Amino acid sequence: MIRIALDVMGGDRAPLTEIDGALLAVSELDVELTLIGPESRIREELRRRGQRSNRRIDVLHAPEVITMDDPVIPAIRRKRNSSIVVGLRYVQEGNAQAFVSAGNTGAVMAAAKMILKTPPSIDRPALATILPTLTGRGVVLVDVGANAECRPIHLLQFAIMGNLYARTILGLRSPRVALMSIGEEEVKGNDLTREAYKLLERSDLNFVGNIEGRNIYTGEVDVIVCDGFTGNVILKTSEGVFEMLVAGIRQELMRSVQTKVGAFLSRPAFENFRRRFDWSEFGGAPLLGVKEVCVICHGRSNARAIRNAIRVAKELCERRVVEKIEQEVAKFERQQVKAAH
Repeated sequence: MIRIALDVMGGDRAPLTEIDGALLAVSELDVELTLIGPESRIREELRRRGQRSNRRIDVLHAPEVITMDDPVIPAIRRKRNSSIVVGLRYVQEGNAQAFVSAGNTGAVMAAAKMILKTPPSIDRPALATILPTLTGRGVVLVDVGANAECRPIHLLQFAIMGNLYARTILGLRSPRVALMSIGEEEVKGNDLTREAYKLLERSDLNFVGNIEGRNIYTGEVDVIVCDGFTGNVILKTSEGVFEMLVAGIRQELMRSVQTKVGAFLSRPAFENFRRRFDWSEFGGAPLLGVKEVCVICHGRSNARAIRNAIRVAKELCERRVVEKIEQEVAKFERQQVKAAH
């Protein structure tokens, strides 16, 4: 059975949300969990939930916490007993197959790169997420925050990793890969996108060209590649628009007696809409390009989002995505060297 290390001290309501999510996960998924954080507090919260003993949950003591306000690199070096560092070391030593955290994203990424390492064939790890689309299948967006500044070769590697992620997680045979830009024409964009376009065009990927922001959610492509700055803006904007739509629909439905009756009748459709486009249903964002499975959650994650992040980590382990990514990128590098000669 796959064991996953869960940082219970990262989220906005830690450790309550993480513990609730962990209990939800072990009740619904075939996983074992190690909860990382202050042992006495974790065990107290487990007892409050009637979990004095659970053979699929154990606890690893980590008395320190890297907060959202901590400077990343100094905090990793200074707080060696933090839940992030202890959890990643636990995975690196082979005690668990994956690490999940809703903590400081920068700290998790930096610590994962230092502790888990990256394969020689990969320059930089990248965060990937699945955005909802009208087709219901979703689109992989990579990078969504790991690399604010990139070179064209980085975007190519992100595309290779995103392509494999879409094949293994979404079950697509030949994902359609697109480059995020300000126009569909090859000449549109900045120096980064124009040079990346050339690399992607020469690759073996099913590259379909540039895509504009208005077409992100149509489902006409399966993987969208961009630098982490652009991707993070897209991700946060998407979350904000979804929350605005849900709140706006609720306000309108409660405006009069007639709309309240309509709200009652349309409640199943509204709930289906909310679940279909709710970011928490898609789980966390895997950090692709490190040597072990690492999934990063939103700081505002609820118990369902934590459960789904654990599900994503489990699927990545079962489908050997880390190993396959290294093989895919290394294969491309060998092809490039051969072509150059």
